Amino acid sequence: MTEQPAPLTGVVVVGSVNADLVARVERHPAPGETLLGTSMVVLPGGKGANQAVAAARRGAPTAMVGAVGSDAFAEPALVGLRAAGVDLGAVVVHDGPTGIAVVTVAADGENTIVVVPGANARLDATAVTAYDERVAGAAVVVVQGEIPRSGTERAAALTRGRLLVNLAPVVPVDPAVLRAADPLVVNEHEAALVLTSLDGGAPTTLRSPADEDRVASRLLAHGVPSVVLTLGARGALVARAGHAPVRITAPRVRVVDTTGAGDAFVGALAAGLAAGDDLVAAAHVAVRVGTFAVGRDGAQPSYPGLDDPLPPDAEEHP
Repeated sequence: MTEQPAPLTGVVVVGSVNADLVARVERHPAPGETLLGTSMVVLPGGKGANQAVAAARRGAPTAMVGAVGSDAFAEPALVGLRAAGVDLGAVVVHDGPTGIAVVTVAADGENTIVVVPGANARLDATAVTAYDERVAGAAVVVVQGEIPRSGTERAAALTRGRLLVNLAPVVPVDPAVLRAADPLVVNEHEAALVLTSLDGGAPTTLRSPADEDRVASRLLAHGVPSVVLTLGARGALVARAGHAPVRITAPRVRVVDTTGAGDAFVGALAAGLAAGDDLVAAAHVAVRVGTFAVGRDGAQPSYPGLDDPLPPDAEEHP
């Protein structure tokens, strides 16, 4: 008798782990200008780690494949993952610096971010292959754009479950990765850049909902199975091959800090998909999770657990 493969379970995030140095300012400085900040804290971050924390806090068994350095920032970078119960057995410690993000948050909640990869730059194909069984056994594998291209491509190749590609930042990857993404999660600007990389044409500017629908449709036409376009305070657009696009409206809340809100969305989306939810249903919850996050300081500290009440349901529009 042929032995049956083990069932696919949980979420595995292959991605970056950073320490976030977060400075608060009244407004963002102009080029060449010096401003006095009002506070500075060191928080756990990195798109990969943020998404893993968000998924775990939404109840998904979650493992992280990543790397930190041997410096003083390694433990602050890992504290949120530990607190959320993320499996860190595939997080390697390398000699050298941990990844760092320098974040400034203005009074209106908008942020600017500069990322120095540090140990994340060592998460290449060889490093990911060392945990091939872990990646191959996941119901949902999540990748982003903050690790070397070869690491992302290797994770995609190993995936037997559902691959969620959050190409942020937009970096060159094999188009086969994009065509395996179910879904590809990008914001308006990232969607336009990804489409340009596939079309080879001039960048597209998304000025209207019609433009958003058109770009999502063109991504599907390139063979991407599904696209989730995140639209900030306006919610999200879900586009799937063979289905009409669905718009999900975000609840209105007071914005405190937008840092990591997109990662909260991605992690919650992955958790929903790993639990067997339909993409639209998972995105509906993910919009509310992202909305919850912008009402609180920081990235990982702002993510809701299952016991935290989410903002009221948003309407869906076909």
